[in-house]
Amino acid sequence: MKKIIGHLIWIAISVLGAFCLAGIALKRGEPINSLWIVLAAACTYLVGFRFYGKFIAARIMMLNNDRATPAERLRDGHDFEPTNKWIVFGHHFAAIAGPGPLVGPVLAAQFGYLPGTLWIIAGCVLGGAVQDFVILCASVRRDGKSLGQMAREEIGKLAGITALVTVFLIMVVLLAVVALVVVNALKGSPWGTFTIAATMPIAVFMGLYLRYVRPGRVLECSLIGFALVVAAIFAGEWVSRSSTVGAWFTYSGVVLAFAIIVYGFLASALPVWLLLAPRDYLSTFVKLGVVLLLAIGILVVRPPMELPAFTRFVDGNGPVFAGKIFPFCFITIACGAISGFHSLISSGTTPKLLAREWHAWPVGYGGMLLEGFVAIMAMVAAGALPPGVYFAVNSPAGIVGATPEAATVTISSWGFPVSAAQMETLAGRVGEQTLFFRTGGAPSLALGMAHIFARTGGGEAVVGFWYHFAIMFEALFILTIIDAGTRVGRFMLQDMLGHVWKPLGRVGWKPGLILTSAVVVTCWGYFLYQGVIDPLGGINTLWPLFGIANQLLAIVALCVATTILVKMHRARFMWLTMLPLTWLVTVTFSGGILKIFSEAPRIGFLAQAAQLESRLSSGSLPSNQIAATQTLIFNARVDAILCGIFLVLVGVIVIDSVRLWVGILRRTRETKVLEAPFVPSRLNLEEI
Repeated sequence: MKKIIGHLIWIAISVLGAFCLAGIALKRGEPINSLWIVLAAACTYLVGFRFYGKFIAARIMMLNNDRATPAERLRDGHDFEPTNKWIVFGHHFAAIAGPGPLVGPVLAAQFGYLPGTLWIIAGCVLGGAVQDFVILCASVRRDGKSLGQMAREEIGKLAGITALVTVFLIMVVLLAVVALVVVNALKGSPWGTFTIAATMPIAVFMGLYLRYVRPGRVLECSLIGFALVVAAIFAGEWVSRSSTVGAWFTYSGVVLAFAIIVYGFLASALPVWLLLAPRDYLSTFVKLGVVLLLAIGILVVRPPMELPAFTRFVDGNGPVFAGKIFPFCFITIACGAISGFHSLISSGTTPKLLAREWHAWPVGYGGMLLEGFVAIMAMVAAGALPPGVYFAVNSPAGIVGATPEAATVTISSWGFPVSAAQMETLAGRVGEQTLFFRTGGAPSLALGMAHIFARTGGGEAVVGFWYHFAIMFEALFILTIIDAGTRVGRFMLQDMLGHVWKPLGRVGWKPGLILTSAVVVTCWGYFLYQGVIDPLGGINTLWPLFGIANQLLAIVALCVATTILVKMHRARFMWLTMLPLTWLVTVTFSGGILKIFSEAPRIGFLAQAAQLESRLSSGSLPSNQIAATQTLIFNARVDAILCGIFLVLVGVIVIDSVRLWVGILRRTRETKVLEAPFVPSRLNLEEI
């Protein structure tokens, strides 16, 4: 009887999800309620986790809880440490859920809510969760090896060496960009700075508590940690209102940059149980708590999607960023649908913490689905804003006009009415001097979240509180990528340097891990510092490459995953990863080529450089703009060169992978699966 009831429940969830998906895809001409989008995503993710994810775990990856994981076999108390499933889930989710699921959907909303929503739902189940899960399982079976190591061993030396170099370079770009987002969010924000700083000693306390005081008491420790974090959030709000204490936590961009660099080093060099894992676990409490509150707020308020399903900017002339839906919507929304950075975590810190193989199912597949739900919340928050307000916040002055009056006239002429007085009133309610030209996605997301939270209780009087709370939440959300990413970068660098001098390749050798941690933070820290001191240079040069680099990294991960599946099952299950791989190769290479060679200056790097150089040569620029223009020309050309290098390197990996697959299927190449030998598990889960 229970089995029948279970089947009926899953049938009902499936039918509800299909009905809601059809509703949001087909409804036109009038605003759709955001509840349809939330239910469509939730039902699809639940069905995907229960059936598709479990099918992959049982039939394709063949997970076995009797097999000892690397965390048990190679336990060293520093990097390899069997950890409670929910703490690992918290670490993994916190590490993968950075700016992408928050900012990407907000920016892509300029096309309307429909393209991004469908990509987040379908891409997450069929692409992102599959990539994260398969790479995690593969790494667990290979002693927790990194993506680059698996590429070298499974595909071949050429692809492996290329992958190691490519992945490391892309990771430096991603970490520097993420760090700059955090600096900009915390600059001049004592609330956010205090709260995030407070999570660090709390995390160390939790690590020591679980290690020495009350081992195995995860729930007890979690409740204490959660209470302390909530106290830190409200204390941060008090700090922001205090002129004396607030000054202690109000820092410039340069100071924050160095603080984040030091934190990245400590998170990489210290034992994983002491700082990184408990802090990420703590961050997950805040992340999931806010996402849950936002979901409840949407269910209570049921705000209509003010943005239409499609806007006029599907033609590629959008003010937020230039380019058509294909391919740029699928590059702008990376995290939340599919993100290459996740594969670094799935082959970095997480496989070294899993106590049981089956824990990879909720951690790898389930963690990505949860991030997809975060992305859906971000899309709803952006879409619930009046379109005029959305475009006033996200459009740069160079597109809509340098003054509020000019901007509102331009935006209203697009069919999205907004006035300067309306924006001024809104800015006053949230405690900002102006909301015009606040590009990047984060401010408009905070505005949308505050709008929904305020309508659940408190009204307009608490909009300012929720707005600044959301800004703090975004910074906390993003910072966790830096600690895990730096540690993963250290693993990759140790792997490469181990071929030069073997002791450097041992992850447990203290001098080696300290040296490589310092090198990694120096690499991304240099670009971060340059971006902070020179608004036109440094990491801002690399910012346009963020989306393309991330998706190219996903192509590398899916090549490795497909190779492993072909070796395990030949052609039987290679469709699992070939489907998202084929789509990503088409989308990302199309986008990369357009970014280099498009004749539209707002899209093509070379066209932008040529246009700026023409202005410079004509002598029409004021003298105070010449230096800045020269920097922009240099930036555009560097972007074009780096984009071309990344495309060539990833192209080599794809071609070498295809050659191997064809050889295996034709039985002219070896099909040996390079898994670690089976060792029975003797771990008592109650001990962790």
